[in-house]
Amino acid sequence: MRSTETDLQARLGYPFVRPSLLQQALTHRSFAADHNERLEFLGDAVLDCALSTALMQRLPDATEGDLSRIRAGLVRQSALHQLALDLGIPPLVRLGTGLERSGGRDQPALLADTFEALIGAVHLDGGFAAAQAVVERLFEPQLRSSDLATSGRDAKTTLQELLQQHRQPPPDYALVSTAGPDHQQVFTVMCRVPAHDLAGMGSGPSRRAAEQAAAAVVHLELVEKLGLT
Repeated sequence: MRSTETDLQARLGYPFVRPSLLQQALTHRSFAADHNERLEFLGDAVLDCALSTALMQRLPDATEGDLSRIRAGLVRQSALHQLALDLGIPPLVRLGTGLERSGGRDQPALLADTFEALIGAVHLDGGFAAAQAVVERLFEPQLRSSDLATSGRDAKTTLQELLQQHRQPPPDYALVSTAGPDHQQVFTVMCRVPAHDLAGMGSGPSRRAAEQAAAAVVHLELVEKLGLT
C-alpha cells in the first residue's frame, strides 16, 4: 500500500498545523521553485542541536570531543537515509521528471536531505520543543543503546586502534571495483591486514562507505583470531 502524508505524520508522531510545510519538505528543487533546500539547512542545525542536548543529558561524563564524535555517527548520511526509509519517505518525495526517471527517488543523499528538511519543517510548524521531541523519538533506539558512548567510533578507527594496541601497522585499503550509473554507483573495497593474513571486502555508495564496511568485516575476523570475543 502506498504511503501517504498522513501515514508519514503518524510515523513522525507529529501532526502538522500547516501541511504546506510538510509538502515543501518533500519537494525537491527539480520539481518546483518552492523546494526544500532552506528547510534542509534549518533541519540540519535543529537536528544537531536536538541530538547535542540529548547526548549531554545521557552522557554527563563525555568530553566535547566524544560528544561531537558520537553525534557525527548519529547524523551520518547512511543513518539518515535509513530513517527516511523507515518513515516511508521515498514514494512521497516530489521530483522533476528527469530526476524521477534517473532513479533520484532511491538516492541516499537525496533522502537524507529530505529527512533533514522534515525536521526543519517540524521546527517551523511547532517550534524547537516539537522538533526535539520528534528527533528523540526517532533516535530513541540509538540513544538508549548501551553502546552509545562508542557508537560514533567508525569501523576504520576501531580496527586501526586494535592494530596499534598490538603494535601492528595500519591496514591497507584498495578499490576493487566501481559499478552502476553515475547517480547510483556502488564501490567495492578490499581491506587487508598482512600481519595477520586477513582480508575482507565491503561495498557502499561511496569509497569511504565501502572502506568502512570492509574494515568492519576485518575487525570481526581479527577480534576472533586474537581471541578477544
